[in-house]
Amino acid sequence: MNQGRVTLVGAGPGDPDLLTVKAARVIAQASLLLVDDLVSDAIVALARPGARIVYVGKRGGCRSTPQAFIEKLMLTAARDGETVVRLKGGDPFIFGRGGEEVAHLRAAGIEVDVVNGITAGLAGATAIGVPLTHRDHAQGVVFITGHAKRGGTPTDWRALAATARDAHLTLVIYMGVAGVQQLQYGLLTGLPAHTPVAVVQNASLPTQRSCVTELGQLADTLESNNIASPAIIVVGEVARAAMLAQSMHEQAATMTVSA
Repeated sequence: MNQGRVTLVGAGPGDPDLLTVKAARVIAQASLLLVDDLVSDAIVALARPGARIVYVGKRGGCRSTPQAFIEKLMLTAARDGETVVRLKGGDPFIFGRGGEEVAHLRAAGIEVDVVNGITAGLAGATAIGVPLTHRDHAQGVVFITGHAKRGGTPTDWRALAATARDAHLTLVIYMGVAGVQQLQYGLLTGLPAHTPVAVVQNASLPTQRSCVTELGQLADTLESNNIASPAIIVVGEVARAAMLAQSMHEQAATMTVSA
């Protein structure tokens, strides 16, 4: 029997134009696609006619497909000789449990490839003109989840704030909206309340929304702007670029109304 193979493909933040050429090619070759919840319909539409498409969504706070079931599907299909694509939002190896899936499949003797995708933290910041690093403001960037593994060690926001302050780092927080009050409180122990923050919801999609604020007002700003998941929170001086852009936009709008 010819054994198939599995490829973990990063679908990026949602805009199909942001897919890599390799990702588009692999998607079109698959006989079975296992699709994450946040992958856009436009990307799924790149599948070849006749390909089987199974949605295995996993989103915090919602009913999710068990990880063990997803891994069993991939393993069974590969042993049946299928060309399997596990289509993941963003990048498979950044908060996508790609490492777990690769380890499980390789332990079972299945060949696995990985195709990177543009992670939402990068795409969201770029969409509103925020550089994640800057020679004058940020010598590095930390990608971190605001949603720890159930039963695992919670994020030490106090320690992270001190590190970001002392090392001049940008913080890019995934899945942080639900616990925004806790992370805001923790970060304020080491970062000043006037630290700029930019938040982007549905980065790269037609439904993209964003807001800019200061760390001391973060939770209130998200509530007043009705910002919900999926959203990326960017904390640090680099976010001041988005604050300046918003100010210029508001000034231009005021001048237009006055005219």
